[in-house]
Amino acid sequence: MPSQESYRDTLLRVINEVVAPGATEVDASAKFPRVQIDALAAAGILGLTVPADCGGGGAGLRAAADVVRELGSVCASTAMVVTMHYAAVAALSAAGDKETLSAVAAGTHLSTLAFSETGSRSHFWVPLSTAAVDGDGASVRLDASKSWVTSAGHANSYVWSSRPVSADGLMTLWRVPASADGLTVEGPFDGLGLRGNSSSPVSAAGVRVPLTAMIGADGAGLDLALAAVLPYFLICSAAMSAGLIRRLAEETAAHLQRTRYAHLDQSLAQQAQPRAQLARLRIEADRTWALVTAALDAVEQGREDAQLLVLEVKAAAGEAAAEAADLALRAGGGSAYRKESPVERLFRDSRAARVMAPTTDHLHDFVGRALLGLPLLGEV
Repeated sequence: MPSQESYRDTLLRVINEVVAPGATEVDASAKFPRVQIDALAAAGILGLTVPADCGGGGAGLRAAADVVRELGSVCASTAMVVTMHYAAVAALSAAGDKETLSAVAAGTHLSTLAFSETGSRSHFWVPLSTAAVDGDGASVRLDASKSWVTSAGHANSYVWSSRPVSADGLMTLWRVPASADGLTVEGPFDGLGLRGNSSSPVSAAGVRVPLTAMIGADGAGLDLALAAVLPYFLICSAAMSAGLIRRLAEETAAHLQRTRYAHLDQSLAQQAQPRAQLARLRIEADRTWALVTAALDAVEQGREDAQLLVLEVKAAAGEAAAEAADLALRAGGGSAYRKESPVERLFRDSRAARVMAPTTDHLHDFVGRALLGLPLLGEV
């Protein structure tokens, strides 16, 4: 397990040797990045945020965001798989699930979230799936139709949301083994972007798990999700967008330097308008990462504005990535539009943040509610 001081060297080695070389094929084939995830697991990157007393790296949200930013600059599908894994690990850590956490630290366990549902769609905080105590009183039966589950069919466990068994509240969380009888992945994922993240529907028909698989208290799942899971998901998602924008700037700079106007005997780098487009891309990359860093600072310092910044960061970074991809496509012209161009892939990947729950529109509403002193959830 790499230390918090040395993980970046390990991460960059895995990226250079495994993740980056396979990124084009992951996108083209829409296949789960198994080799990439296994390499990250073996290097201790998947266990980086596991508490040290469980054998993990003991790192926190800042290190997780750094990892996802670097991955997002080369393979957004891998970055999203790791984002969901870190968010699930946050829930498992909050609940003290040492057995699962030890397996994550050992590099043998990938986890993910199973929140969004067919019936409530992007309103992940209102699960329709049910959890009923089974006849023996020691287990529960889960029935659900989950709509978007990253790493579906490839994770070892799901942090699963349901209605409470008997308590008040909107949600209860469970650790559900992927091998549980009654779980079905409803077909492959074939999306516009993030094509390798295997974000497929998953159904549960009479899936039985022990009551001890409950994460936290019955009915308290939403509080745990908001306090532990959502910061990891929102900030790491924003970090992925920040890495994507940085890569767009790098690809645009390379294009301007190697492409020439033969009749003028000048490169595009010698033209004012392309240089201005590159400047805008780099400014957006730096500005987006600065907002991610500000959110991390606020969370770590326990500041009053921490919640607001966490709510802002995914929406802001996702929109910035989409707009930056538009600009990079224009700056690159026809060469950026071609399938073999990284810009074309990054353009498609940049669109995903808008539709991942909580969506950009929902986050804008949450931010508005927070600014007006209204509850984040509700009819008001």
